[in-house]
Formats: sequence, structure tokens, C-alpha cells
Amino acid sequence: MFTNHRRQEERTGKYGTPRMQYLQELVSQFQNATDEETKDKIVANLANFAYDPYNYSFLRQLNVLELFLDCITEPNEKLVEFGIGGICNSCADPVNVAVVIQCGGIPLVINCLSSPVRNTVNYALGALYYLCNESSREDILKQEVVDVIEKYAAAESVSVSFSNLAKAFLDKYVYGKD
Repeated sequence: MFTNHRRQEERTGKYGTPRMQYLQELVSQFQNATDEETKDKIVANLANFAYDPYNYSFLRQLNVLELFLDCITEPNEKLVEFGIGGICNSCADPVNVAVVIQCGGIPLVINCLSSPVRNTVNYALGALYYLCNESSREDILKQEVVDVIEKYAAAESVSVSFSNLAKAFLDKYVYGKD
């Protein structure tokens, strides 16, 4: 469920931690974490906050989108999965899209299409759907990227979610059936 300021105050209560402070604590914990499992859990938690528009400005202020992008460059597949999940969740917002594009996120998201982890591929397809706009179109609609997405669209027997996301992307940006 999406949050608004009044609902957040009700949920936090008189003595609860304000959302911005809580997210700052998560970012600090991530930065100070030394083991992979702790980092995985923190990024998964941050990615869950990224779906709610109420949190978008906090995530930008705390550079969490950049943190997600850093995660998808790591060799740890869980960090990649949760990082691209956070990108996907936050990219419904055009301001977040602009941040991801400005930070060089397009090639990083495209690289996630070749992941062996199904969720990572799903999140990458979803993120590209939102990231494709006038400023990123040329980078995203390269023939080699379209070819990969077409393969996912044709892979209905392997994964219906890959196929559906890929078909939606192709219909909107390649075939113009939107």
C-alpha cells in the first residue's frame, strides 16, 4: 500500500523513527557492513521501500539509487538482484528515471538481461520499460538489446513473466502498438 504523510505519521507513532532517518540508518548500516548476507538483507529492504512514491525523494536525497546501481556491478548475484529490483521499483517516477540515466545506469541495467537469476532478468525488463524515453531511447533500442528482448518475448514456455514483460516492452517501444 502506498503511503502519504498522514498515514506515515499514524504508522510511525509519537516515538517512532521518521522515514528519512530510518532510511539513512539503513544506508549507514550498508556502508558499514562487512559480510555479504547483511548487505543483501539491507539492499533488499531498501528495494522494498523503493516501490512507494512516498519514499522517492528520501531515496534521492540519500543517493540510494546510486547505491542500487553500484550493487548491480557486484559479483554477488543477490546484491545484483536486489539492486536491480530497487531500480525497477523506483523507475515509475520520471525524476528517478533521470537520476538513473544521468548516473550511467542504462548499460548496467542492460547487462542484467544476461543474468542467470530469473528475478534479476524480470527486474531488468521492467526497469528498461520505464527507463526508455527520448533521452535513453538510442541506448536502449540498440539492435543487440532488442534481439535479447525478442528472445525473452518468444520464451513463453520458459517463463511467462519474461515473455509478458518483453512483449509489453516491444509493443510500446519497437512495434508501436501502444
